[in-house]
Amino acid sequence: MADENRPNPDALLSSIQREEAAQKRGRLKVFLGMSPGVGKTYAMLEAAQRELKAGRDVVIGYVETHGRKETNALTVGLPQIPRRALEHRGIALTEFDLDATLARRPQLALVDELAHTNAPGSRHPKRWQDVAELLDAGIDVLTTLNVQHVESRADTVLQVTGSEIRETVPDSILDDAVIELIDLPPAELMQRLREGKVYVPERAAAAAQNFFREANLTALRELSLRLVADHVGVDTRDLRRLQTDAGPWKTGHCLLVAVGPGPFSEPLIRWTRRMADGLRCRWLAVHVESPRTLSESAQGQLEKNLAAARELGAEVIATTDVDLVRGLLRVAREQNATQIVIGKPIGGGLLGWLTGERLLRRLARESGDIDLHVVRAEKAGVAVTPSIWRPLLASNFHQYLFAAGMIAATGIVNLGLMTFTGPRVPGMVFLFVVVMLALKVGRGPVLVAGALSAFVWNFFFLEPRFTFVIATIEDGLLFGLYFIVAIVLGQLVARIRLQEQAERRREERATALYQMSRDLAEAASRDEVVWQLVSQVSRLFEAPVAVALAVNNQLVAHPDSSLTLSEKELSVADWAFRQRKAAGKFTDNLPGAEALHLPLATGRKAFGILAVGLTHKRPTLAQRDLLETFARQAALVLDRVELRAAAEQARLLAESEKFSRTLLNSISHELRTPLAASTSAASALAATENASIEQRRELIGEIQEANTRLNRVVGNLLDVARLESGQVRPNLDWHDARDLVQTTLRELQRELAAHAVKLDLPAAPLIVRFDFSLMLHALANLLLNAANHTPGGTAIEVSVRETGSPGFSPLQGPIETKTIESVSTSILPATLKRPEGRAPTVSGPQRELMLSVADRGPGIPPEVLPRIFDKFFRAPHAPTGGSGLGLTIVKGFVEAHGGTISAENRPGGGVRFTIRLPQKETPPTVEGEV
Repeated sequence: MADENRPNPDALLSSIQREEAAQKRGRLKVFLGMSPGVGKTYAMLEAAQRELKAGRDVVIGYVETHGRKETNALTVGLPQIPRRALEHRGIALTEFDLDATLARRPQLALVDELAHTNAPGSRHPKRWQDVAELLDAGIDVLTTLNVQHVESRADTVLQVTGSEIRETVPDSILDDAVIELIDLPPAELMQRLREGKVYVPERAAAAAQNFFREANLTALRELSLRLVADHVGVDTRDLRRLQTDAGPWKTGHCLLVAVGPGPFSEPLIRWTRRMADGLRCRWLAVHVESPRTLSESAQGQLEKNLAAARELGAEVIATTDVDLVRGLLRVAREQNATQIVIGKPIGGGLLGWLTGERLLRRLARESGDIDLHVVRAEKAGVAVTPSIWRPLLASNFHQYLFAAGMIAATGIVNLGLMTFTGPRVPGMVFLFVVVMLALKVGRGPVLVAGALSAFVWNFFFLEPRFTFVIATIEDGLLFGLYFIVAIVLGQLVARIRLQEQAERRREERATALYQMSRDLAEAASRDEVVWQLVSQVSRLFEAPVAVALAVNNQLVAHPDSSLTLSEKELSVADWAFRQRKAAGKFTDNLPGAEALHLPLATGRKAFGILAVGLTHKRPTLAQRDLLETFARQAALVLDRVELRAAAEQARLLAESEKFSRTLLNSISHELRTPLAASTSAASALAATENASIEQRRELIGEIQEANTRLNRVVGNLLDVARLESGQVRPNLDWHDARDLVQTTLRELQRELAAHAVKLDLPAAPLIVRFDFSLMLHALANLLLNAANHTPGGTAIEVSVRETGSPGFSPLQGPIETKTIESVSTSILPATLKRPEGRAPTVSGPQRELMLSVADRGPGIPPEVLPRIFDKFFRAPHAPTGGSGLGLTIVKGFVEAHGGTISAENRPGGGVRFTIRLPQKETPPTVEGEV
């Protein structure tokens, strides 16, 4: 490949830093006021004019001047993004155009009224979500906000003013913001209201009678000052931490608030946020899932409560336990929580004692060193269903009919039994039926069946019969005990069944997570990850699934997807991918979509999205967590696959660079030596004018020898290149193996002059099939290797034989052994001819040509023997010179024939290299004689 296609190691190492730099978040500045009319928009426009004069790219995204002349004057010179026109129920509306602002990409954008609720059809329900997306895109934002719209202060504002604030902004968006307080004394604000500088006269009069009272404004002003002071405290704390010589910091508090599916959890969450702000500590929102299945409305309320906790900056934890107190305390101790916040019980009397008050007593008794806060949390206009009726309302009408029918049928059977038994046996039968019903129906029908069976037993079977009168104390005690035992047993069995169902659901989730983890761990490519993810999610949720992965920063639906993504769904997926947030159905981001889109993202980057077409009811909290866990696991495996590919590229690049350095170091010496010898001989030949013929022949011989060596080095390089590119294709034909040996020895006569060569050859022709040129090169490299690594005067042994033939081969006579000092003769090739119409055959055990070259040198250390065929490998203490490619070429040429080569140390010193070439066909007949 060309050099420009190779990965740059510096680029690979710095990819994460570049991506983090590209994701630099914009800065938010909030102009905070105690109420409308203090001059927040005016102050924001003044700041924008200063930034414009300083040379920054400033645009107005959305500013509401309310027709005030002095405010309108400050918009002059500031570029404005046209508002987006919408129509809702026949009414024309204008909203902030988020997409146009993102396309414009200014350095600073002005977006007024942070707490504003967007019109239906907008990407986000709230404007603060639009601002968050601008910040994520790296755009600085100036905005305005009244203190009553801060989520954690909404309850206090309700107590002070009596007005419920419906448009709120989560405190988390203010955590990293710069807050500038626009303060105005309440008396001056009241004067501005009377002068018509806040509202039109008609609206101003109504405001003065309700919200704009001096007491309310004074309290709101105090809230504003406290909120700004809290944020100043954060900055002071950060500066304090930078002082390394200021001594250690004490361990802070940790708050834990219990979150349930009721509407009263939201005020508790706000209260905990305010307390966490005051203590400057982390806080947890914990939900303990019970075995009882929540209704769809309760599930929606629970998700709303947990979403509110996340927006306010809580660390949300969901756990499962049959005991609420035990689950809360377990999480509190695991997370090192110092204080638990729980709501004050609302119900009174016996019901309150059995539920809320008992819960509080247990928490107080078992919490140990953990402090407990019991907070009154009220929410106006919310009807609370008494807890005692919830089990009754949870079951459907058919279960009640089934329970009543079973009691009626049992009563008919008991009427027949009464002729043989007394009244107590029907009571036991009724009790048995109630227990059995608890295995099939809900707690409500079991309660009804227990009560109904008691009254039926009393009316039809206890004396006096057909009345509800109990005549004796014994029957009264029996009836009362039966009633209690039936109810308790039925509820106990129902509770056990609920626990069993909850355990089964937990087991299913754990099994699904295990299977997903196991399957993803085995995935070696992006396609395998996607296939496993789609198949697992489709099976568990019984819904179509799509996965879209980023290709050149654009999402492309994977072909393994079972859900077809329309253009609209792809746009929602693209938003979820770029913002790394869940979007689509059952979310607050683009909720009009038909599918739920979850980003496949890690801390390093986003890889794509997972889209699930949930057409049925809203997924439960456990199902949503399972989906998000699947998405996170898949993203981690995709990250691992990508990093592994990058590491492999880096490794290949490092090996390539190492290869290049080794090649340069080795070949430079191999090229310089013959070039120097050739140059020296040529110079001497040119300078010696009166040299004799013998001297000239000697110098010319040196030049020829140097050129031969140089040609061999270049040939080795070309051969290695051919082997690596897979271009070596043996041209197989029938040859005499003895001719291969004799021809090789004749060509290396000069190089082998210092060694005696012992030949172990068959006396008769040994006809085998191979590529003569490739095997000549391979054998020559083995002989040169032996000559270079053994002392002069030692013998080199060459052996050729055929193995695997049964008995005596007609083409192989007795073995001839001879020793030669130099080779000057060769065995002439025989004339080979295969009879017409006869194809090559294979008979008996497979024939094999075995060719070996052995020497009596120092041998090879056993620990490096497996590496001697590696490119550029040189054994320790090897003589200088050589490229380290000769044995690599031998191995490549032999394996191209389908053969093998091995090396072993010989007893007494030296190394034996053995080549084995399989012969799958019988040789043709031989015409003529050798």
